[in-house]
Amino acid sequence: MNIKDEQAMLAAGTALSEQLKPGMLVFLIGDLGAGKTTFVRGVLRGLGHSGAVKSPTYNIVEPYEINGTAVFHFDLYRLHDAEELEYMGIRDYINESAICFIEWPDRGEGLLPAADLQIYIKIHQSERDLQIFPSIDL
Repeated sequence: MNIKDEQAMLAAGTALSEQLKPGMLVFLIGDLGAGKTTFVRGVLRGLGHSGAVKSPTYNIVEPYEINGTAVFHFDLYRLHDAEELEYMGIRDYINESAICFIEWPDRGEGLLPAADLQIYIKIHQSERDLQIFPSIDL
């Protein structure tokens, strides 16, 4: 899907929000500045969140409670070792009652379960290419 600007990225996130349900794990893959947090902001607004949406770059996780559902937005960019996820209690966040978004999931390789959805965002000059893939059980 071709994303022309920030509003289109927000709209794509809002559209995906209609497909999400508790227990889902979503990986966001893309370079710095690709629009991963903007996409999540669109999802959160689509789910009914009306407050600010901060990038979790420094806190690693930003929690939200939306209509009785816990939503966690992770940014693993600053992790030095996947083991840090164990220390922060990652298994307590990823559960059947929460929706989790994880940016830079490769930094948690070996400790993260398989994602339900993988979202790839590629930068093409001022536009973005957005691709969404469901998990495939073999």
